[in-house]
Amino acid sequence: MRLYENEAKQVFEKEGIPVPRAYGVVHRAGEIREGPQMRFPVMIKSLVLIGGRGKAGGIQKATNTDEAVARASEILGRRIRGYAVDRVLVEEVVDGTAACYVGVTMNPVDFNVSLIVSPAGGVDIEQVARDTPEKILTIEIPGNDELLPESKALELASFLTTGLGLAEDARGGLQSVISRLYGLFQKYDCKVAEINPLLVTPAGPVAADAKIVLDDNGLYRQSGLLHFLGLREIRHDVSEPTRNEVRAREMGFRYVDLLPEDHEKDPARLYVGLVPGGAGYGIFSIDEVANIGDRFFGGRVVPVNFMDSGGGPTVTMVSEMFNLLLDNDMVDLVLTSRFGGISSCDVFIRGLVGCLRNRGRRRARVVPVIGRMVGTDLPSARDFLERAVRETPEELKDMRITVGNQKIMADVIREGIRYAFDLRGWK
Repeated sequence: MRLYENEAKQVFEKEGIPVPRAYGVVHRAGEIREGPQMRFPVMIKSLVLIGGRGKAGGIQKATNTDEAVARASEILGRRIRGYAVDRVLVEEVVDGTAACYVGVTMNPVDFNVSLIVSPAGGVDIEQVARDTPEKILTIEIPGNDELLPESKALELASFLTTGLGLAEDARGGLQSVISRLYGLFQKYDCKVAEINPLLVTPAGPVAADAKIVLDDNGLYRQSGLLHFLGLREIRHDVSEPTRNEVRAREMGFRYVDLLPEDHEKDPARLYVGLVPGGAGYGIFSIDEVANIGDRFFGGRVVPVNFMDSGGGPTVTMVSEMFNLLLDNDMVDLVLTSRFGGISSCDVFIRGLVGCLRNRGRRRARVVPVIGRMVGTDLPSARDFLERAVRETPEELKDMRITVGNQKIMADVIREGIRYAFDLRGWK
């Protein structure tokens, strides 16, 4: 669960990390005139749970009230990476003599807490890692200590002081912020706690930006924090979701796009959407499609998504899983597998058939759907499938579902890709 910038800064301030003075959060530009008296210049910052706000024009500076109202008007209602801005933060401008990056996260390999600092503040840390890796220092804390050892905080602060060319008396303030950021990371069960940039000012360091992502698994312990922030319910983590991921979340199933939304489709490749069974089978499907594509089709096959359709989805949910992929112009072929354990083959095939029939009536986009089903409720699923094909052959002409175990899924995948290649006249 990701916090908005103003919420993260409230947590920072609570834990003793200096932040710019906030004049408030407004939903209408005119509220700026009605709010507290401000010292200009100020920053008008869009509050959305995604990155890239500055590059998209979602962060602007204003030197007087009229300009602040105008800038807020420009930003409110703007869409940033597909998400509408419905509120902005108004805060004082902080002039720093230097800018750096400080972050705390969890290493997914060994679950150690990782502290990352860089004197290249205000730049995406991923870009710094690619271009100038020597400007990054990472220290791991293997013991999951509640408080950061002073020696580690000093080492990180010294690296920043040297990298920024600061006098030694600046080190203490940096050390304090690093220690406090680590402390709140542990205290609030964070996945990420980040300051970028942390500005160095004559009065000490100030967190000009703030990012906190809370671990959903630890939220049951954080009722005090949620109350402090005025959050009455848990917010889903929409840090940087695609439109498809948002749609899937709203329907109640797990889905991840493997390609960025702005990915340019290569006409010489086949893009495969996947509706597998559970999460493990979803991962297998991605690997198997990629491997078969590499071995038999010259590396011209691209899996598009991860999906978890296990756990007993409803007919409506199954239909929406297929609609999600068929609505995606990137997808050329859908491969599916129902290995019915908890989930019913009968529910699965009714959802798929219902989706294709509905799209046929609406003349909506359809691509070949190739797959296999085996397991729970297979006899009734087979009977329904056979009857549906007889009753509506035109709507289901692009669907080929193998019933039972006479073919292993690897062969179904290979035959499905071959079929799609043949439709295009590809060798």
